Amino acid sequence: MASIKIERLNHAFQEEISMILMREVKDEDIKFVTVTGVDTTSDLSFAKVYYTVLDDSKKEKTAEALEKAASFIRTKLAERVEIRHTPELKFIYDTSIAYGEHIDKLIDEINEKKTN
Repeated sequence: MASIKIERLNHAFQEEISMILMREVKDEDIKFVTVTGVDTTSDLSFAKVYYTVLDDSKKEKTAEALEKAASFIRTKLAERVEIRHTPELKFIYDTSIAYGEHIDKLIDEINEKKTN
């Protein structure tokens, strides 16, 4: 379980990265990215940034664009969040939403079979 300090940093990182992506990154492939969570290691050396995209067909292009913009985002994050060492950012596509939709669909199918 993460400490309260790490949880606060994760929340601050999530908010700031979202703002940076929305307002400061010029790449159009990144404009419609939603940051769903951040998981920072206890030594603050790495942060996994989980994201989703509005259009699944642009998933590959968005991943490439985020990797290219990671150092820029990290620099902006260092300016906004007061911390000695800003963690290295690793962007990971969040599959939990798609998984949740799949589970909902399965539950609906089961309920449908019960009523018939």
